[in-house]
Amino acid sequence: MSGAPTRVFLARLAGVPVFDPTGDQVGKVRDAVATLRTAKPARVLGLVVEMQPRRLVFLPLTRVTNIQSDAVMFTGTLSMRRFQQRSTETLVLGELLDRKVRHRGDDTVVTVLDVAMESTRTHDWLVTKVAIRRPGKRLHRGETSVVDWDDVTGFGTPDEVQGAENLLATFEELRPADLAQVLHELSPKRRAEVAAALADERLADVLEELSAEDQVEVVGKLDRERAADVLEAMDPDDAADLLHELRSELREQLLLLMEPEDAAPVRRLLTYAEDSAGGMMTTDPVVLSPDATVAEALARIRNPDLSPALGSQVYVCRPPTDTPSGKYLGLAYFQRLLREPPVALVSGVMDSDLRPVRPEASLATVASHFAMYDLTAVPVVDENDHLLGAVTVDDVLDHMLPDDWRDREPENGAEPTAEQDEQERASGV
Repeated sequence: MSGAPTRVFLARLAGVPVFDPTGDQVGKVRDAVATLRTAKPARVLGLVVEMQPRRLVFLPLTRVTNIQSDAVMFTGTLSMRRFQQRSTETLVLGELLDRKVRHRGDDTVVTVLDVAMESTRTHDWLVTKVAIRRPGKRLHRGETSVVDWDDVTGFGTPDEVQGAENLLATFEELRPADLAQVLHELSPKRRAEVAAALADERLADVLEELSAEDQVEVVGKLDRERAADVLEAMDPDDAADLLHELRSELREQLLLLMEPEDAAPVRRLLTYAEDSAGGMMTTDPVVLSPDATVAEALARIRNPDLSPALGSQVYVCRPPTDTPSGKYLGLAYFQRLLREPPVALVSGVMDSDLRPVRPEASLATVASHFAMYDLTAVPVVDENDHLLGAVTVDDVLDHMLPDDWRDREPENGAEPTAEQDEQERASGV
């Protein structure tokens, strides 16, 4: 491997761009795949590379030509077959970091911070070094050091409980959707440990990006109080979608544990069918009274926590402006607001001709509405024209795509067969 360092600490590769032979970036490193061996150092087979859109693929180390702190380069072609961990494989970052092992010298239980691989004369990559932290006293963090692989034991016997501090530090900069993909690829045990270590707000953001199956699994392993706190931190529509998937007794338990003001909009959403406008809508769009100014509207949609779809327009209603609001009057588009004087009133620049939808409108009706008027969001009103919420285009796509869309293989191109992929993974070729 020309240009490669003699030793590579694998946690430092997380997020490093991966480039093909032509110099184009094809993805980022998300993990490394190793096989643990009895009485021998672990052998690293390759890297897990994340390609867009959120697809994890396997890159054999034998095809990697250069590893730097800011780039990984490879030769040949990269298989687009979705990465599936084999029973004999271990994800280095996902499963080895934070593991408790024993140092042979003094039989102390230590925590794994990182592992380093080195290339042998036969061009195999073996894990030769382990960065560890010894237990600290009271509030002080323990001493850290780098030891030989042979100096520690316990990698072959996973802990009953494994922390996640160093794994989360490795993926600290990931967007919620990307971290959700990382969680999806972990074992159920490790997924539960990482979820337990995430802060409520961060876990809420990640849950919103997971499949319904993964959501139910994660929430089911949280204690009830923690699960209710996380649901409070989620957008009401996403919380309602998740609760729809739970058994009725657990759903009611969690709603009772939530703060009443957080549970109320979720309960309203649960009264609608999942694939109706009412079931898909968010109850937190930007709503202003007719006497609000353009400056106020622009200030509201600058909120970084607002999704691009919700930030594309503001809704004008008679007070009260909390949903269910007063009478819906119209909406003002973001682009129109940018062209108007800051002191102008939103009631003077709003579009009152666009027809809102009713909460019972079907998914097909709502999708047709989006397509007909080229919308990113549409208001939902009741029979008295009170604004109930808004459906965004991403809500519609989530309900139109098949449940397994995250795991589907690409349909274009000649992909390797399962047998060829298996042979490549086993041989490292």
